[in-house]
Amino acid sequence: MLNHIHYERRIVTTALSAVVPIAIVALVLVWSGDYAPHVRWTVVAVTVASIFTATYVLHEVLTYPLRSVSNLITALREEDYSLRAHEPSRDDAVGEILAEVNALSELMESRKLEAVEATALLRAVLAEIDAAIFAFDGDDRLRLINRAGERMLNAPAARVDGLTATELGLAELLSDDAPHTLDRKFAVRRSTFREHGIAHRLLVVADISRALREEETEAWRRIVRVIGHELNNSLAPIKSISGSLEQLLARDPLPDDWRDDVASGMRVIGSRSEALTRFTRAYAQLARLPEPRKQRVQLAEVIRRVVALETRVRVTLAGESVTVDADEDQLEQLLINIVRNAAEASMANGGAVTVHWRARRGFVEVLVEDEGPGIAATANLFVPFFTTKPGGTGVGLVLSRQIAEAHGGTLTLENRADARGCVARLTLPG
Repeated sequence: MLNHIHYERRIVTTALSAVVPIAIVALVLVWSGDYAPHVRWTVVAVTVASIFTATYVLHEVLTYPLRSVSNLITALREEDYSLRAHEPSRDDAVGEILAEVNALSELMESRKLEAVEATALLRAVLAEIDAAIFAFDGDDRLRLINRAGERMLNAPAARVDGLTATELGLAELLSDDAPHTLDRKFAVRRSTFREHGIAHRLLVVADISRALREEETEAWRRIVRVIGHELNNSLAPIKSISGSLEQLLARDPLPDDWRDDVASGMRVIGSRSEALTRFTRAYAQLARLPEPRKQRVQLAEVIRRVVALETRVRVTLAGESVTVDADEDQLEQLLINIVRNAAEASMANGGAVTVHWRARRGFVEVLVEDEGPGIAATANLFVPFFTTKPGGTGVGLVLSRQIAEAHGGTLTLENRADARGCVARLTLPG
């Protein structure tokens, strides 16, 4: 019954319930006794005054701490952390409550300060990022934009805030089927996040044209450096021998063995010209790699055909029956290149080659392990036209990796961890 009464009325009711019966008994005893009338009325007055005084004091004692706690909690709700209970004592329940409220206030104040500092740092970072960043709410209205975004839209944040993606011309970039690149100049990324339980969408548009230009320039520098090296290696002896032959033929009379010297010089010129022809043919092959025509291919059969071509070293096979979606001709060319490299590396030490393959979690892995001297430096392995082999074109590994990546796979070359030599690791989708 008392639970349905106002808390402060319950205090008064409880106090009266405890004091009034005692006061009534006291008054009955005084009134029924042999006392003068003024004594009786004095006792009545004192009793009534005591009842009201005791009730008031009890009411204030019980409600004042609760009002203090209420004021402190109200301050916390309004994010005012300067209000504190005055030196609460932990010797009683009320003191413990006030002390805990003070501790909570200090904790929330520190957390708010951390949040403010983190937000300030985030805004500073977003402002300095070169990529344009846009945040849209559930109605596709712009809620956040950084400086790069302002430059992209050619408008300040105050003017575009609250506009829809359609009004900003960004609706197409927000769609799920939008491309990840725009005009080969911008990289587009989309993601989602929640704020106050409401889903928001984040759009990041990064200008990659400068990075692409720098990467393209560096690639051209490497290619020109290697091409220049190859051309100099061929043209320098051709020029030297041509000059010597010209001087020889200008002599009068000609020496007796001039025909042999001319023939020898022409053979050298022909040999270097043949090397240049191979070099340009390899360059054309690298530049015109066609798109793979994929079909289901029995991997074991292709590997056995490739290994049958290699008779210089012993090649061991180990693998299971698996099929892959691949262009059979390109896959065979890829395997020929890496098996040939492994065989030539193993020949230096009289070693062998091991080829094994397996299916693993949605992809197929082919390992070609040799017993050669290993790789001294890996930085230039996949640089076009770089080679350490006499007569090599420096195209085989580059072409092989292009074939692997065109099939959605990878090709890596690294030193073996279990023995001397290196391993070529080819992965293809299963």
